[in-house]
Amino acid sequence: MVRDSLHRWRLILPPAVSTFPFPPESLAVLAAACWAMAALFSAPVARKMGAFAFTRWRMVFATLMLGGWATVAGTWGSLNLALVGVLVLSGFIGIFIGDTVLFACMNRLGPRRSGILFATHSMMSAVLAALFLGERMGAVAMLGCALVLSGVMCAIAFGKRAGSESSLEATRGRLAVGVSLGLVAALGQALGTLVVKPVMGPDVDPVAASAVRMAAGFGFHALLLLVGWKPARLTAVMEGRDWMLLAGSAFLSMAMGMTLILAALKYGSAGLVGMLSSVSPILLLPLLWWKTKVPPTLGAMGGALLTVAGVVLILARLS
Repeated sequence: MVRDSLHRWRLILPPAVSTFPFPPESLAVLAAACWAMAALFSAPVARKMGAFAFTRWRMVFATLMLGGWATVAGTWGSLNLALVGVLVLSGFIGIFIGDTVLFACMNRLGPRRSGILFATHSMMSAVLAALFLGERMGAVAMLGCALVLSGVMCAIAFGKRAGSESSLEATRGRLAVGVSLGLVAALGQALGTLVVKPVMGPDVDPVAASAVRMAAGFGFHALLLLVGWKPARLTAVMEGRDWMLLAGSAFLSMAMGMTLILAALKYGSAGLVGMLSSVSPILLLPLLWWKTKVPPTLGAMGGALLTVAGVVLILARLS
């Protein structure tokens, strides 16, 4: 009976990425949309729980979601031992280091400035893919990447209204430490993508692969907790609403977002995937407008227009 149920589930699974009607790199834009939606409710919970506890619990939820789906789909067999080793390394660099350090940066500098620093991962991804994977971009794609990066930077840098103060924007601790954390998070994201790209063949299921990365990230976090490292502890009193927000963040940003990135890497360019995945601050603008009823600043709108133009150039070149 269980086997028959699994077979029925497999029949309703989405088609392979190879049948996707758009360039595979466009999946990175969908991943950025997931991250933008998750950002609406991630920052307050992350600050309450602390960067390490927040990331650890997100990984717990994401691992259960992805692992359950891979079990239902019966796709664990698409992974081999060598691939699992690479995925564990990618999870250590991109999730354990990159994601955790990003939230540590956010807790020090706030979401706006940490977003500016993290946006540099797109440029890092393009440079690393050119150096180590031999990827090359045409003139049109390079122009599109330049527009995307400059647009994201402008939208974040000029997205704050004059005279508006928020506790989320306050600097906690030394500014240099916060900036360093943001750049390390960006490098971790870029390196995590670079490591996993060569092994994401057409037969590898991105859901199962993402589940392994999440489980690896959680394993490293659990070690910190087991050895009694104080910053890894959860000291805040969590309420039911906090756990719901945490589960939603895990589903959108880690289960959906990270899996879409791996799916994009199966057939797409690592440099362009990294570049297109950096547009989440732009996609966050209309969501914030809807939530706060306050329109974006002119600087943010201008940056958004540059980014949209860059994305259109990149995807038109790939089509």
